[in-house]
Amino acid sequence: MIKFKVKVMLAIREMTQKELAERTGIRPPTVSAICLGTVKHLPIDALDKICTVLDCQPSDLMEYIKEDNQAGEQ
Repeated sequence: MIKFKVKVMLAIREMTQKELAERTGIRPPTVSAICLGTVKHLPIDALDKICTVLDCQPSDLMEYIKEDNQAGEQ
């Protein structure tokens, strides 16, 4: 599972989701979905814009968490 850490980065930068949306040109509902971890896909150009505005690396925004019991495995 991929966990997004954008909310953490926003808190560190003392920036709101609205400010991030305005500075990146990404729609506010999409920024919200990223922060909540409910976004279905994240285009590379959006990731690039977020990294530029937050002055960070993609790995600062997300992490992979291995799930112990994946569906279908026994």
